[in-house]
Amino acid sequence: MTGIRDDFVATARSVAALLRRPEVAAAWGGPSALPEFGVAGLAGHLAYQILAVPQALAEPVPAEPVVSLLDHYGRVEWIDGGVDDEINVRIRRGGERVGAEGAAALAGRVDAVVDGLPGLFASTPDRPVRISLWGPWSLAIDDFLVTRMMELAVHSDDLAVSAGIPTPELPEGAVGTVVDLLSRLAVRRHGPTAVLRALSRAERAPTTIAAF
Repeated sequence: MTGIRDDFVATARSVAALLRRPEVAAAWGGPSALPEFGVAGLAGHLAYQILAVPQALAEPVPAEPVVSLLDHYGRVEWIDGGVDDEINVRIRRGGERVGAEGAAALAGRVDAVVDGLPGLFASTPDRPVRISLWGPWSLAIDDFLVTRMMELAVHSDDLAVSAGIPTPELPEGAVGTVVDLLSRLAVRRHGPTAVLRALSRAERAPTTIAAF
């Protein structure tokens, strides 16, 4: 497997352990740290980033053009959408549907998928991958996994905060990949000077360099 695939598996295992935490189950029916997202829906959205991988790889190789990672984020609707925009409402509803099976059932389903990921990745050649929610384009498989790994990292923190527990530590390689992606997205949104100042000059740092 490539380093990206190894890091995805390790990150997915971290998420599977988080979903099994009793504190997450105890908070299941309550609100999350994200606006308009309950804990169950947030957990479902987090789990979907893992559950969607074998589903996407089971599809025929897409005919849509392959775009770069940054081009992908230049096209997705959610990145500039408000909480009540249709795309973000759809995302929340999707998470709620996945989370509706309950904490224990969802954790069990994620465990089963995670256990099968090493074999799946070992037998899958390089190929484009597409999720229909995006639009008419596809990504190389490793870029696809980077997008899912970023979602896992960010929403692991959201779910841990929502359940009142420490955020899980992620594998070093995954952290490097996710921070690199978020840094490039932050530079595109705020410009290089703002990002450089935020990382090196507290006295001149902007209020935010959030990637989205």
